[in-house]
Amino acid sequence: MSTTTAEELAGLSATTLLRFATAGSVDDGKSTLVGRLLHDSKSVLADQLEAVEHASRSRGAAEPDLALLTDGLRAEREQGITIDVAYRYFATPRRRFILADTPGHVQYTRNMVTGASTADLAVVLVDARNGVIEQTRRHAAVAALLRVPHVVLAVNKMDLVGYEETVFATIAEEFTAYASDLGVPEITAIPISALAGDNVVEPSANMDWYGGPTVLEHLETVPVSHDLTSCHARLPVQYVIRPQTAEHPDYRGYAGQIAAGTFRVGESVTVLPSGRTSKIAGIDLLGKAVDVAWTPQSVTLLLEDDIDISRGDLVVPSHDAPATSQDVEATVCHVADTPLAVGQRVLLKHTTRTVKAIVKEIPSRLTLDDLSQHPEPGQLVANDIGRVRVRTAEPLALDNYADSRRTGSFLLIDPSDGTTLAAGMAGESFAQTAQPAQAEAATDDEGWDF
Repeated sequence: MSTTTAEELAGLSATTLLRFATAGSVDDGKSTLVGRLLHDSKSVLADQLEAVEHASRSRGAAEPDLALLTDGLRAEREQGITIDVAYRYFATPRRRFILADTPGHVQYTRNMVTGASTADLAVVLVDARNGVIEQTRRHAAVAALLRVPHVVLAVNKMDLVGYEETVFATIAEEFTAYASDLGVPEITAIPISALAGDNVVEPSANMDWYGGPTVLEHLETVPVSHDLTSCHARLPVQYVIRPQTAEHPDYRGYAGQIAAGTFRVGESVTVLPSGRTSKIAGIDLLGKAVDVAWTPQSVTLLLEDDIDISRGDLVVPSHDAPATSQDVEATVCHVADTPLAVGQRVLLKHTTRTVKAIVKEIPSRLTLDDLSQHPEPGQLVANDIGRVRVRTAEPLALDNYADSRRTGSFLLIDPSDGTTLAAGMAGESFAQTAQPAQAEAATDDEGWDF
């Protein structure tokens, strides 16, 4: 059996991978910035660049339109906008990157939620001519809600405002004040021209008044680390493995991807929501037995006791078990075209577990202009951000989203067609309102009274 020391585990905590997302309003230049990053960092294959040059010439452009490197849908190329999330993978000698280029249209804000949900950093673009607008505030709010630890404000199209320092300073001050009120822990403002390449990969000769990093330099050096030894350890069970073969007649393993933290052989664990306890007898990883495993490894746990465990159960350390409850209070980003209303029946998907639920209350909806809460809106519509109280048919073990982005998040799903209605973050938001009185449990004549 292999062993891993604490020093080795600490070394594995430091990552060379940065996940980041871009966001901004329509025509702010997100795709051009991404294309410039890929092009100037030598991350574009020759045939890709040739295809972009050919497409640009066919549209009458004198220079290659680098936005075409990410806008892959036909409708995106025709309209010159981003519709779907475009993922790109590239690397420099200093770091590897997974980039999510998200849309700018208000109706596609839901896609920004998708792209930023796993991001370590968000790049929010602002057109220097327009400054901070409502969609900018919405993207900042989403980044804050999703607990993205680093936000870069890229003030783009500085070439169109004469590279004026005062324009940049005014926008940076307004955005920083707003994002700080939201609770964003770190904000870095960079003046750029994605089209001309100023301060994207190379420093700009047109803005000698700016002494900070370029976009790529900041992406390469921003600290991104995960202390694997101190996280709340969580393993959502995805599959129960029972070969029942002559070679493994009594094998019973519980397979899944570790959502957070570490697990060790001999550790006492509790299975939720049942509350049954046991000890880890073994950990199988890629066909080999190990004595320790950590996020995001996919493993199979073997327990000393033969207890009833199935898909959707959550294995946690006995000394660090979250409370289970049928009442969920959370902030949600509504992503469906149909509204989410009080009394609506939904499915709640948390990690590998899906349960029936009823929306008991919508206490408030966030007003993005001044971060005030509009009380008792009755429903949430597409792109709304609001507080909800949901009652589930079975107990769930949710962490606070502030403590764990993986096990503190969930989806609300339409049970009739499987459409995702809202993305939820359990616990307090950045603008918590006073708690109204708890609503009485609703009754229902179709088996949903819980």
